[in-house]
Amino acid sequence: MHEFKLPAMSCGHCVNAVTEAAHEVDPQARVEVDLARKEARVESPQPREKFAAALAEAGYTPA
Repeated sequence: MHEFKLPAMSCGHCVNAVTEAAHEVDPQARVEVDLARKEARVESPQPREKFAAALAEAGYTPA
């Protein structure tokens, strides 16, 4: 399980964008986003670095 702090998340659109970015790396990934805590958790065998890069590209650079 990969955990990311995403301080740029602020709304429901952000949650959808983060989820889509994670699914671009691994369409089968299990993605949980907590907007209130500004966190995302991704369960996938893919490397953490791939998800971090996809999130940053979507505008949500992990802290």
